[in-house]
Amino acid sequence: MFFTRSRDGRAVPVFSVLIAGLAAAWLHAQPVIAQATAPAQATAPKAEAELPSARSIIDRHIKAVGGRDAVLSHTSQHATGTFSVPAQGLVGTVEIFGAAKPNRAALKVNVPGLGEIASGFDGSHGWSLSPLLGPMLQVGKELEQSKFDADFYGDLRDPARYRSMKTVEKTTFDNKTCYKVSMVREDGSEDFDFYDLATGLRAGSMNTRETPMGSVKTTSIEGDYKKFGNLLLATSVVQQVMGVEQKISIASVEFDKVSPSAFDLPEQIKALIK
Repeated sequence: MFFTRSRDGRAVPVFSVLIAGLAAAWLHAQPVIAQATAPAQATAPKAEAELPSARSIIDRHIKAVGGRDAVLSHTSQHATGTFSVPAQGLVGTVEIFGAAKPNRAALKVNVPGLGEIASGFDGSHGWSLSPLLGPMLQVGKELEQSKFDADFYGDLRDPARYRSMKTVEKTTFDNKTCYKVSMVREDGSEDFDFYDLATGLRAGSMNTRETPMGSVKTTSIEGDYKKFGNLLLATSVVQQVMGVEQKISIASVEFDKVSPSAFDLPEQIKALIK
């Protein structure tokens, strides 16, 4: 029950599949449950000089979702919905919390028969808690990445957070013609965003993150954008992790009403802090 199978036949702990990049995938990529979940298929790249700048592509997305001022008008966010791992027949509920000043994030997934799987960053500590591996504190690169991903305004792709941002090519991602944008973080790690030429909205991303199982690559397909207050947010994400597909479908989003207690460390995590 706690394991699923990757495409190469390895047993993969479901909790790792659930946690790897999940909260970040929605908070900053604001997630179509797509029919196809194949990674982007590259087409012949245009000459770099003919491609629009990464900044102009990102700014078009920000304008399409409501504008920079609308993004900055909120200081916290609480989303609820459903989570599933179709190949395993697992279906449960998901809650995602985010807040600014300081940046914090928390994720809770409840699956009948499996229990609660949770992770978070409270401004200082990154952590995860699961029925399989129990409480775990993040350290080193994994902690730094949690801190990076917890940036409440990460959707703005502030250039100060990156070593470089560049439009790589025009390509096909989830059957859409997209611009592929490379973003190299200060630690040298590289993320890729894909922006739909037709709408300007982000169609997905490809990222590498550290997990208790080591470095894991994820592909997220985003879409089904809907209006919540003054922002257009994607309400679902299909994420591939180690050959396993997981889905989030967001039903509700509430702004600026998150209690600080939503980011409190569980007692099991507090016991690990010296």
